[in-house]
Amino acid sequence: MDSLISLFSHQFMAQPLWVWTLFIGIVVTILVLDLGVFNRKTHEIKATESMKMCSAYVLIACLFGLWVWYSMGTENGLDYFTGYLIEFSLSIDNIFVISLIFTYFAIPAKFQHRVLFFGILGAIILRGIMIIIGAELVKEFAWILYIFGAFLLFSGIKMLLGRHDEQDESIKHDSPLIRFIRSHLKVTDEFDGQKFFVKRPSRKGSKRLVWFATPLFLTLVVIEVSDVIFAVDSIPAIFVITQEAFIVFTSNIFAVLGLRSLYFLLAAAVHRFKYLKDALSLILIFIGSKIFLTLMGVHIPSLLSLSVTLGLISGGVVVSLYKTKQLKKAKGA
Repeated sequence: MDSLISLFSHQFMAQPLWVWTLFIGIVVTILVLDLGVFNRKTHEIKATESMKMCSAYVLIACLFGLWVWYSMGTENGLDYFTGYLIEFSLSIDNIFVISLIFTYFAIPAKFQHRVLFFGILGAIILRGIMIIIGAELVKEFAWILYIFGAFLLFSGIKMLLGRHDEQDESIKHDSPLIRFIRSHLKVTDEFDGQKFFVKRPSRKGSKRLVWFATPLFLTLVVIEVSDVIFAVDSIPAIFVITQEAFIVFTSNIFAVLGLRSLYFLLAAAVHRFKYLKDALSLILIFIGSKIFLTLMGVHIPSLLSLSVTLGLISGGVVVSLYKTKQLKKAKGA
């Protein structure tokens, strides 16, 4: 624990304390308003509400990015927006997996926002730890960027050549985790409102009450594990773009906030973005190639990185929507 705190101080205190206070204050304010005001009452999030929430999160993220651009320079500003786009787009697949997890555990729609909310808190902590360790590794062993680059190239090519329905196996891969939790925690088979833990008799007929985890907590843990798995691609990608821990962390967290709020809209329509996966594959290949191009004396400016990333994402979305529309017409003919 002490070593982790030391790494935090070393990496994250590169920026003034007031800068971190500003960022943390914005995130805390968003979360307090989200759970304490706008979603204080348990209810099912509709598509319109989801779109409004996401629009607000994206606007805040963009305003913060413009502040980074103004106060930290054009290079950092461009890197922030590139990192934000990469994290946002690479995590869209996670929406599909989260939907599968909710279906697997039969989570009622009105409880799903609570799970996603606390999932964000877990993502902030876990991604923070991953970024701290990654930043320290890059600082101490600069050559690790080439490993990141090779990993991104491999992941991009594998994704490009792979099948689009491989995500269906995600829940099965998590089953050892589910068995582990059930073997170390007492877990109820039924929900108790939106509670993660409840007190129940230790056994039938007993008066002694003990804590039981509900299926809602089990769902939260599985979602956190899936988030870490997806971060294995996105975090190295941003480190290849910039080694500034503040830029990596803030762009990552704002993207997670925006995407989770968009879940209730995308979950039902994510299948329409079939060709976005090909675009994401090309982004990984492009970002992975950057580090090796520098060995040949080719420097890719941040503006070009942002333009290519934005262009590929836009192209993937447009082609996906066009193709699914044509397919729908063909079936109706």
